[in-house]
Amino acid sequence: MGTRKIIIDPITRVEGHGKVTIRLDENGTVSDAFLHIVEFRGFEKFMQGHPYWEAPVLVQRLCGICPVSHHLAAAKAIDQLVGIDPENLSPTATKLRKLLHFAQVFQSHALHFFYLASPDLLFGIDAPAEKRNVVAVAAENIELAKKGILMRKFGQEMIKALAGKKIHGILAVPGGVHKTFTAEERAYFLDGKLIPNIDTMIAWSKEMVDFIKGYQLKNSNWVDNFAAFPSNHLGLVHNETGAFELYDGRLRSVDADGNELLNIEDVDYREHFREAVEPWSFLKFPYMTKYGRENGWNRVGPLARLNICAYMSMPLAEKERQIFKDYTQNKPNNMTMHTHWARLIELLYCAEAMKELLLDHSLMTHDLVRKGVPRLKGIGIIEAPRGTLIHEYHTDEKGLITKCNLIVSTTYNNEAMNRSVREVAKNILNNKPEITEPMLNQIEIAIRAYDPCLSCATHALGEMPLIVQLEDCYGNLIDEKIK
Repeated sequence: MGTRKIIIDPITRVEGHGKVTIRLDENGTVSDAFLHIVEFRGFEKFMQGHPYWEAPVLVQRLCGICPVSHHLAAAKAIDQLVGIDPENLSPTATKLRKLLHFAQVFQSHALHFFYLASPDLLFGIDAPAEKRNVVAVAAENIELAKKGILMRKFGQEMIKALAGKKIHGILAVPGGVHKTFTAEERAYFLDGKLIPNIDTMIAWSKEMVDFIKGYQLKNSNWVDNFAAFPSNHLGLVHNETGAFELYDGRLRSVDADGNELLNIEDVDYREHFREAVEPWSFLKFPYMTKYGRENGWNRVGPLARLNICAYMSMPLAEKERQIFKDYTQNKPNNMTMHTHWARLIELLYCAEAMKELLLDHSLMTHDLVRKGVPRLKGIGIIEAPRGTLIHEYHTDEKGLITKCNLIVSTTYNNEAMNRSVREVAKNILNNKPEITEPMLNQIEIAIRAYDPCLSCATHALGEMPLIVQLEDCYGNLIDEKIK
């Protein structure tokens, strides 16, 4: 029959648009598979010429799902342009930014688990395609759906209180923040008169962790082996203690066995990383220069963060982290599907961290902005929900941006996602050329585990059908399915 090609375009239940190409040889064996990112945004180019203080506002338009992450990464870089390093920011400004960040990670993790991932977990890969969606989840488990909606609402309401809007709001300004937190705003989240309070969020988060642990025990055979492969893991840790960190710290990488590969101050990232390109994707492939393209790539995000940190500073989350680590005898966890478990532990961490900050009276002081000696370069690194996010800006003497470099979380996971696609494709399609929807969904499940933001932007409008075509080696259409 000759070689064949299967195309999944677009992949579904992810943020953004991409497609998968799978190539089969004459024997029906998968010879290769690729995840293509088909959108081109161009933010790095059209940021040039804008005044630096506009960056934290403009870059939020990269993404409607995690605008806060871009806002704060840019803000950390802009702080340096006005001469303020993280340790010189006022304690109040730092805490307010962290509260905003924890709210963002909290709502984003809730969105992914309840809306995007839970249908696969609850109904299984063999369930009818029309059932694998959040509407079906709500129909079969209304309490679970309600909790998911209200948890995301809590995070969004916190973002609105701090930044003025749930999406594309503004808190950070060069050298600090522009507003404090009022007693009324704090009470809104503590007393629970209008929405479930922060204690309820902690309790529900713990329930979700318990759910995923139970699911793991019942389904360990496929969960442990699905798209599992060794990799390096990268993320931020606390400068002094090596603790779990989302807002600031050192970049640390370990290999699949736990050996440390990298431990650097974040401002040094350009000395240690390169970005490779491929002609079939607009998404780059970052890797650590010292180890080369083949051995220097990393996973980032929840799984990586739990693999690289020494401990978590929040007690309930730390207890769950220890259980998570015990599962692999304290070695790095390289099982892709365990990312969901790690993500829910982070959900619990953020709920606990938000409560700690809400009870801190220094949130309501007015020491908000500081200035130093201006510089011409600034680098901001933060842990976005999906992983390590880097913003770098260069300016001229007038304060206009002359160069912008952005490495988003999904970019770091590009190599890992491609390998996941190949692993799953080989397992399910070798010598099985017939296209079935459950087969294709397994490939998408592997991608969804990373919660990728493929364009790091809001979704396009209009209908986006899933079209899968099977062609022979001459490009003739053999079979086609449309979802």
